[in-house]
Amino acid sequence: MVAIEVDRITKNFRIYQDKPTTFKEKILNIKTNSYHDICVLDNVSLKINKGETVGIIGQNGSGKSTLLKLLAKIIYPDKGHIKINGRVASLLELGAGFHPDFTGRENIYTNASILGLNKQEIEQRINDIIKFSELENFIDTAVRTYSSGMYMRLAFSIAINVDAEILLIDEILAVGDASFQKKCYEKMYELKKKGVTIIFVSHDVGAVRKICDKGIWIDNGIIKSIGNVETVINNYLECISKKDEVNNSKNKVIKKYTKNIEEDNNMNIKISKYLNNASTRWGNKKVEIVDVKIINESNEIVNTVTTCRPVVIEIDYKINSNINNCVFGIAIKRIDGFYCYGTNTFIDNIDINNLSREGKIKFSIKSVDLLENTYLIDVAAHSIFEEIYDYRCDIYKINVIDPQIRKEQGLIKLHHDWIF
Repeated sequence: MVAIEVDRITKNFRIYQDKPTTFKEKILNIKTNSYHDICVLDNVSLKINKGETVGIIGQNGSGKSTLLKLLAKIIYPDKGHIKINGRVASLLELGAGFHPDFTGRENIYTNASILGLNKQEIEQRINDIIKFSELENFIDTAVRTYSSGMYMRLAFSIAINVDAEILLIDEILAVGDASFQKKCYEKMYELKKKGVTIIFVSHDVGAVRKICDKGIWIDNGIIKSIGNVETVINNYLECISKKDEVNNSKNKVIKKYTKNIEEDNNMNIKISKYLNNASTRWGNKKVEIVDVKIINESNEIVNTVTTCRPVVIEIDYKINSNINNCVFGIAIKRIDGFYCYGTNTFIDNIDINNLSREGKIKFSIKSVDLLENTYLIDVAAHSIFEEIYDYRCDIYKINVIDPQIRKEQGLIKLHHDWIF
């Protein structure tokens, strides 16, 4: 079922160059009142199905927020049509829908009424709204005394408690503190699982990548890419990168050669640093990485492996607190600190549920395609929204050896043939 259908909409804004500012100027026509129209959205069409989570990305001024305002019916298109199927809750401009002289509690009643709840429904939800916002001590204070973060807390708490079928969120979450942002993202993930349609505008492509399964890239009022979120983000970042390369090509060449020289000169210092430093660890230990082992194809625990042979990284874990979700990840670095590879269960689309309190996670590598060198391994456990449970940096050192007498150069071994 289609939740939102946008059919060839166009939106223009009028910009005045010499607008009269006083009554006298207006009567006497002292100023010319000249203006020009700018096209913010140009013939935009899209369909969003029920239950989809869609991230809208693009540079400042591209038309992202205007599109969200059109969907929320705050403004209307000059051309085209928008069809919405379902109750909509929106989090757009900070403080929108709030009366500054009303208390937080009074604004809950006002805002929730605008979003379609009756008094009885609001009274059933008000305690949950206040609890989620964490504003118990300020809820009977006028919201004009609130900070921007407090505004955001109250607005988000109302929006997620009105049983909306469609949730529109602009960059408002950027003003919250890290702890509440994480809480909001976890709630959005929960709503996503319940089938709520979420439209999320953000410059944080990392957040878009984690939450959304569909992406839309808008550039100068035109949809440049729409579809799989990874593909859309990659297209967007590639375009930004090309622009940066054009603007900074000379500086990039200088930086590149300077960096190479510095890396060559400091190689011994880097190696010494990684050899001498003990394993570093941080996190709240809600999930604990107890031990890490590397096991070869003969089922032996080893510190040395042969290139192009299979190995298993075995992680022993223990859960110490109640958690909503868990992601396990690994990273491999060369001994000088050069980052070779990293992945985790979230990236690989493995949804881990019902973990036992203690257990093992195995990361099976079919072929270690690294060239002969010494490598360090990081292992981590964290939430989907990067609450670090346990990060074990440089927990395991492994030597990769190559039995060939003549050694290949570089970082990885490419399986190849020479054809004549």
